[in-house]
Amino acid sequence: MRLPCIRHRLQAGSDTLFVYMSEYSDLNRIKLEFLKTLAYSLKRKGSQGVMQWQELATALVNEAEGQNLTTKELVETFPARLAADSNAIEELTDRVLGVRQEFENPDLVLAILWTLSKKHSPYAIKWLAGQSLPQSRAEAMQLPNSSEDDREAETFDTIRELLDIIGCYATIAICFDELDVPECNDAGFTRAQVAAGLAKDLYNSVKRGVLLMSVFPETWSQQIKALPYAEAVVDRIGERAVDLRPLNEENILELVSLRLREFYEQKGLIPSHPVYPFDPEQLKEKGRQRATARDVLQWCKNWCKDLNNLKVNGTQPPVSPPPVVDIPTPDPLAPVDAALKQEIAQLDDEELLEDETKIALALIFGFNRLIGYELEGVKIEDIQAPVKPRNRYIYFKVVGQESGQPVKIGVAILQASGGNSVGAGLTHLANYQKYDLTRGCLVRSKKISQSAKKAQDKLNHLLQEQGGEWVYLKSEEVKPIVAIKAVYDKREDYELSQEQIWDFISSNKLAAENPLLLEILSDPSGQVPEDAVDEEAME
Repeated sequence: MRLPCIRHRLQAGSDTLFVYMSEYSDLNRIKLEFLKTLAYSLKRKGSQGVMQWQELATALVNEAEGQNLTTKELVETFPARLAADSNAIEELTDRVLGVRQEFENPDLVLAILWTLSKKHSPYAIKWLAGQSLPQSRAEAMQLPNSSEDDREAETFDTIRELLDIIGCYATIAICFDELDVPECNDAGFTRAQVAAGLAKDLYNSVKRGVLLMSVFPETWSQQIKALPYAEAVVDRIGERAVDLRPLNEENILELVSLRLREFYEQKGLIPSHPVYPFDPEQLKEKGRQRATARDVLQWCKNWCKDLNNLKVNGTQPPVSPPPVVDIPTPDPLAPVDAALKQEIAQLDDEELLEDETKIALALIFGFNRLIGYELEGVKIEDIQAPVKPRNRYIYFKVVGQESGQPVKIGVAILQASGGNSVGAGLTHLANYQKYDLTRGCLVRSKKISQSAKKAQDKLNHLLQEQGGEWVYLKSEEVKPIVAIKAVYDKREDYELSQEQIWDFISSNKLAAENPLLLEILSDPSGQVPEDAVDEEAME
């Protein structure tokens, strides 16, 4: 069973929370990445049709108050409760801590309870994910805004304490997927090795639950078992090999008929036999050749690229190839378009805009397709990532020529709400000499708080004195680039070739006409974007 399918099975139960990790934007900060995954995974709906955070909060409240309310009942009445008593959330937190004195961090309990409020839940989840809040919002919710360094240092303690709270009320399933990727952190450990190390550390923090890792046998034997602490990992992870057996003749007929059945039902057609227009004997031959499911489906795709134009004569027996099949010239890019739409549909705007690393990697991917192009007066020659010396703020550098002069644009995606983090990022972005830049480009969707004096000073210096730029980050502009990168990363699953994806990007001008990429290259306006979100005005 594929790991994404497990969640749907678990939804049938009432006491299991599901955390699925398949994206690893920064292997050097895997614990922070996992905390984000934990927070946003539990934002998804559980067995009761509400956020899993809210299910957990309901368990806390019911235990503390001796009630048996459903989550929906509690969510519906919670705003009135807050309106009637300004201290209600603090008093409720105290009651929970009175019953559960073993909970070490009252702030985590408070944040979980805030998820019951529709108005406050987005901020509570963002805080639980280890991200800063606007200072006024943090103060209103009585949640501390730690510095970025402190948050990173405290990340694993936060994870451990959250898992401790969850384990008192629910079983948790933590699944690590997409690990067989040739990617390493700065220390030289692969994605699978980094995830295995994290799983080892998590093992002792899970009271009730299961940790799952899905890897190929060679990844397990050559990477995970090669770790310096391999024995500790193996002791904590049960090794179970799943034999992916080739399909036999009957399996192949069942597979193809199942795929065709939905098509025929949608079109109201009656085929002459379940695998029409394919020859059953040809399919059986694939079984004798020990073909995999992917091999069979690819063979079918190559034989008949577009079933939408299939014409079926229900009384005429098929021949190979059947004369009633009209096979048009296939569009090799149609599968890429379908995959792109699927990936876009899975993106959550709010989560995406907070994921600086994912955005940065997508922009790097997009700009790499533009090397050699001249856009907005800039002839792009190279994309340098990471930027040297290494830092956590400037993700990449666009190197090229503009009006015969060298141009080196450093790009920083800074979505933090806290002024300290933004100020630190702008300090690095404005240091043209250290990072060998001719221009600094801030990519951000939010206004910078007027109370963040250092950040405001750094911003003014960048925009007014150094010729820097603030590019307004819009979800609708970055989503296509993020999605097409996801399609590329999963191209084997989608049964697409690299060439198909490159051709799709080129023919649809997905990178060459992307407004966000073009704005990064354009002449700086020196202005703060008018549409930037004012988080403080939303209080």
